[in-house]
Amino acid sequence: MGTKKVTAPKKPVSRSRKSHGMREAIVRAATEIINTKSYALATLTEIAGTLDLRDAALYHYFPNKQALAYACHRYSLERLERLLVAADKSAASGEEKLRHFIRHMLVDAAQHGPQLYFGDYSYLDTAHRKTVASWVERLTNLLMKFIKEGMADGSIVQCEPELVVQLVLGMLIWLAKWVPAVEGATVDRLMNAIDASIFRGLERSKAAR
Repeated sequence: MGTKKVTAPKKPVSRSRKSHGMREAIVRAATEIINTKSYALATLTEIAGTLDLRDAALYHYFPNKQALAYACHRYSLERLERLLVAADKSAASGEEKLRHFIRHMLVDAAQHGPQLYFGDYSYLDTAHRKTVASWVERLTNLLMKFIKEGMADGSIVQCEPELVVQLVLGMLIWLAKWVPAVEGATVDRLMNAIDASIFRGLERSKAAR
């Protein structure tokens, strides 16, 4: 009678309260590296190194790089959703909602680091790709709602909301990468630049209202 081979159980992924802070630190480091180098070129060794960890230590929190990248997407989309919902509840006109969202997203990036660029998530497994795609669509539609409300209430000029939303999101997601190179950049300076480049183009002239 043969002897049945016993496989050692995998080490469980840490879920303790203490590990929560480390998980967020890993996600933040991974987000910055993936944004800068791409998912394909980012390595667990480099991500761990930014936190003075060995790459093997990451497996205590995430089973593989793909799972870590998915966690980065979830963390970023959760932050984005909170900001959009808050903007939707806090202001009256479409323009005011858009301004509220942009300012608070800049503040959030300064406090919690950049968000993972979600224009590409092809490297995730099928189930996770579907989850991210559905989430991105929902949030994009909410941001598009601000543009359409602004067009309806007269605070934003007639435009193509789908294209404007993509331009706004692309700008905000990548600002966290570009801005550190600008000495003395602040949220107020960024908002002034955004006001000059976006809102003066979107805002309907008072004479036309």
